[in-house]
Amino acid sequence: MATIQDRVPVSQIKRIAVLTGGGDCPGLNAVIRAVVKDAINCGIEVYGIEDGFLGLIEDRIRLLSLDDVSNILTMGGTILGSNNKSNPQKYPVGKNEDGTPKFKDLTEVCVTHLEIRKIEALVVIGGDGTMSAAKPIADLGINCIGVPKTIDNDLYGTDITFGFQTAVSVATEALDRVHPTAASHHRVMVVELMGRNAGWLTLHAGLASGSDVILIPEIEFDLEKVCEYCLWRSQRGKRFTIIAVAEGAKMSDGKQIVERTDPTSPDPIRLGGIARWLSEQIEEKTEIESRYVVLGHTQRGGTPVAGDRVLATQFGHHAMQLLKMGKTNRLVVMQGGHLGDVEIASAADKQRLVPKNHPLVATAKSVYTCFGD
Repeated sequence: MATIQDRVPVSQIKRIAVLTGGGDCPGLNAVIRAVVKDAINCGIEVYGIEDGFLGLIEDRIRLLSLDDVSNILTMGGTILGSNNKSNPQKYPVGKNEDGTPKFKDLTEVCVTHLEIRKIEALVVIGGDGTMSAAKPIADLGINCIGVPKTIDNDLYGTDITFGFQTAVSVATEALDRVHPTAASHHRVMVVELMGRNAGWLTLHAGLASGSDVILIPEIEFDLEKVCEYCLWRSQRGKRFTIIAVAEGAKMSDGKQIVERTDPTSPDPIRLGGIARWLSEQIEEKTEIESRYVVLGHTQRGGTPVAGDRVLATQFGHHAMQLLKMGKTNRLVVMQGGHLGDVEIASAADKQRLVPKNHPLVATAKSVYTCFGD
């Protein structure tokens, strides 16, 4: 049987590093495992960078062995740790005289820490923020291979990211579980899901659970229409309504509910609170008792489903194939059911959003799902 070395031209690369950036999600360990095992099998040393780009800034880098990645396929989170606030280009280093955050570009510090160890390539696992942070490092000569991760499924250039399928499964189960409570007490139940400015998670989980109302950022909703729909269901004898709402859902005036802002973060807006606001408004306007549930970080946790384990392993393997073939600064993607790769910079500072005419939106509307538009 031919080995992978026989099938793929092997470059002269001898030492690589891997990091996980941004928020954690199920499947990260599956990618790390695939990269480390594949690399060691080919005689390539692998270093793990702790806590994403923060570990690269602080020089917390360690050699990984096969023992380090043994029995981690089914584990959620990441054995390397992660960080979603440490962009080397804009790293907070205190405050200015006026009290605003002070930032410093530490990109060259990161590159120096890699060069000291003679690390020739960096596998970066993350979403759009991680790819944005990797671009200046690539510009300084370090080959960066990106692997797309996010439960939001909003990374530009790929049809799917690992972590998404598990989050959909968790969110769907949560929506299923509020169904009997809503029916028993004749309530409107509003369930808030993650996703930032993309509605993929809410759309898929809402459709899978048979939610009566699905509210996503890409389709602005009219509160009056949502209330009318709840009343219409009540008049038809359906004395409850399940609403799946994305944390970034927008009202007809384009307004979003912002929980807080963090000026030191690369993504300073922290969305949240839409479920509480919506349930209060619906109860006030319809006099139907309403409750809300915020799923929060439960959507990120737990054991990755089989689909995410397979996808993450495929992505890790393809990342190593790109390195062996001598490709530089590429992002692993899945397009049309096939693995491929695009320029890593093409995914930086972009989001893949739900088109208003997406087939799943049409499918949901065909079964009387309300989008508030």
